[in-house]
Amino acid sequence: MSTEQLNNVRQALDMKVLLNHIYEYQKGVRQMVLFTCNAKYEEFAKTRLQHQNIEYIIQKAGNATINIYFGRKQCLDVIRMIVDKPLSQLTPEEDFIIGALLGYDICCQCERFCEKKQRQLKEYA
Repeated sequence: MSTEQLNNVRQALDMKVLLNHIYEYQKGVRQMVLFTCNAKYEEFAKTRLQHQNIEYIIQKAGNATINIYFGRKQCLDVIRMIVDKPLSQLTPEEDFIIGALLGYDICCQCERFCEKKQRQLKEYA
């Protein structure tokens, strides 16, 4: 398979994941979604979300990637207040809140919080 064919397959898979996230949101499975993808898909994603009347926020994630948050307004309002830096730089508390909004397993979020908080405390000791 050529590089171009692989890229086309990757693009198709990325867009299928996005469309599945949109479907789950519309069916009430999720209240908010975080989708990370190549920045070249931004226009497709924006058009699709606008067509479905879904509120969204797009933030740069890396050199060639973006984070697309979409879902309920109340959840996105929290994102606007908390996520003003790269996700890797969130405090343990901010990270916990984002994970909870995304519907991640709460016990796993608690473990993650404790680990991040302990690392943070060691750095300041």
